[in-house]
Amino acid sequence: MKKVFSDEDLVKNLSLYYLNRHLKKKPIEKYHRQIDQSALHDRDKYRKKSEILLLNCFLHHFPDVQFENLICESPDFIAKINDKKIGIELTEVINHLEVKKIESQLNKIFHNAQILLENEDTPKFRGVYFLEFHNLSAIDLLEKQEEVVQNIRQCIQKNKPFGYIKKIRKAPHRRNVFITHDYNLGLFDGLCSEKIIELIEKKNQKFPYYDRSVDECWLIIVSDMNSLASRFTFIQNKENLQQIQSPFHRIMHVENLCGSMTQIK
Repeated sequence: MKKVFSDEDLVKNLSLYYLNRHLKKKPIEKYHRQIDQSALHDRDKYRKKSEILLLNCFLHHFPDVQFENLICESPDFIAKINDKKIGIELTEVINHLEVKKIESQLNKIFHNAQILLENEDTPKFRGVYFLEFHNLSAIDLLEKQEEVVQNIRQCIQKNKPFGYIKKIRKAPHRRNVFITHDYNLGLFDGLCSEKIIELIEKKNQKFPYYDRSVDECWLIIVSDMNSLASRFTFIQNKENLQQIQSPFHRIMHVENLCGSMTQIK
C-alpha cells in the first residue's frame, strides 16, 4: 500500500517547526521516536506526530508533564501532571474556513515545486522559503496550478519575486527544500469566541465515552498559528468563554506562535 505521508514529509514538517524558537525540541523528538516505535499505521503515526507538535505551547506551560500513553484515541493522550493521571483531549479551532481549501491547494503546489527544485539541485536550493502571494483564489490555484508551480520554481532560482509571488524570504535548512506561506497577521484578524464555544459543546457530547481510568480530563483547544486557516490576532467577546458549562475538569485555549494561553475553565 502506498504511503500517504513519506518519511521525508515528516522530516520537513518537523524541521519547519524547529525554526520556531519556542519549540521544545528534545521532548518533541523523544515523543516522535516513541510514536515511531508503536504499531500504528503510518498515517496514524503522522497524525499523532502532528498532534504532539500542536501541544508544544502546552508543554511550556506544564513543563513537568509525563506522557503515559501517546497513541490512545479517547482522549488523545494520557499524561501524569502533579501526581494526577490526566486525559488530554486536543482539538484545533479553524478561524478561516474559506481559507482551508486555498491552503490545501497551496500545500500541493509547494510539494510539487519542492520536488522539481530538489531533483534539479538540492545543495544549491536547500532552505526554507517563505512566500507571499498576490491575491489568488481557490479556483485560480486549481486552474493555474502548473503555472504557479513554475512561478515558484523561477522565483527561488532567481531569488526574487516573480509572477504570482509578491515577496520571498529564505531561512537556512541543512537538508532539503521546504516551501511555505509567509504569515502576515492583520491587526483586526479576530477569532470569534463562538467558534471556540461550538467546539467545546461538541466535545462535551463525547465526554461520557472517554477513558474512565483518569483522574481528570482536560480539553486543550489550539490555534495553529503556522496555518493560514487558524491564525488570529485577538479573540472577539472573550468574556463569553467564562460562561461555558462543561464536564471537562479544565479547558484551555493556546496558540503556538507567542505561546499565550487562555484559561477557560
